[in-house]
Formats: sequence, C-alpha cells, structure tokens
Amino acid sequence: MSVQERKQRERAERERLIVATARELAERQGWDAVTTRRLAERIEYSQPVLYSHFRGKREIIGAVALQGATELAAAVRAATAAVDGPRERVAALAHAYLDFAARNPAVYDAIFELDGGLAYAREDTPEPLKDAFAALLECLGDVAGDGVHPGLYTETFWASLHGLATLTRAGRLPPQDTEPRVRLLVDRLAVV
Repeated sequence: MSVQERKQRERAERERLIVATARELAERQGWDAVTTRRLAERIEYSQPVLYSHFRGKREIIGAVALQGATELAAAVRAATAAVDGPRERVAALAHAYLDFAARNPAVYDAIFELDGGLAYAREDTPEPLKDAFAALLECLGDVAGDGVHPGLYTETFWASLHGLATLTRAGRLPPQDTEPRVRLLVDRLAVV
C-alpha cells in the first residue's frame, strides 16, 4: 500500500468517525449539542483537523443526512420485499418509514428538517437522496392509480408520511393512533 493510499484511508476513517460522533451526539442530546469544538474533543482531533474534512456543522449535517437517506432506502426496500401484495407492500413501506423516523429522530431531522446544504428535487441532488425517493417510488408507483403520475403520487404519499412522523414526534398527534392513521392512508391513497 502506498503512502497516498494509506493517507486516503486514514482520511476516510476520520470522516466516518466525525459523522458517527455527530450522529450519536445529536441522537442523545439534539443537534444544538453538536458543535465543532465538542466534536473535536470527542474524536480527539483538533478543530483544524475537523475543518479539513468539513467546513462546519452544516456540512456535517449534510453528511449525516446522506448516510441516513441510504439507511432509509434500505429499510424501505427490506420491509417491502418481505411481503406480498401491493397494499401490503404500501403498508410495510409506511411502517418502515415511520419506524425509521421514530428510531432515528436526529438523522430524520438531518434529512428533512435541517439545512445540510443539500439540493433536493433537482439535477444536482446527491444520489443517496435520489435513491431514498426511488425506494418509495418502486413500491408506490404500482398503486398510484390510472392517470396519476407515479412521481407525483409518491411525493404526496411521502408528504403524508412526513406529516405523520413529524406531528407524532412533536406530540401533536397521539402515538397510539398511528396504526389507524396508516390504515386510513393506505386505504384512501393506495389504489389497487
């Protein structure tokens, strides 16, 4: 292994450590607790080393968002692959999405609520974000109904799930009613 390859590997390992530490800290204490000073202390590198990887907290949030989008796509695909029937797949998708949001609130916020400097719904949207949407579209495109554009349908269904996730987490919707809400959403929007 060349010196250059070793340095690239070490750099990638430091980036993974920074992202993992930021994510862990955000999940435990919220994003306000994630500061470059605190991260530098936790990873035992200086702030200049941290800045050599990320220009600041915004880019770190973006890195967490991309990692989270990859995980969300995998969770949705795993859940929908495990069931038969289009309505059952849509219900599995909804549960996987809501479970991901509930289990990973800081990551969910990084993907959908915070400014990580990422482009959404544009040509320059990063691949992990495109793939997360594609994971939804793969399942939902089959149940959009005649004359409904699958992408538009997926955006609408996704917006409904996002609303359920954020309103439940904020205490605006009682969590015990999540299952009836999912059933209603699937019954009304999943045309088979």
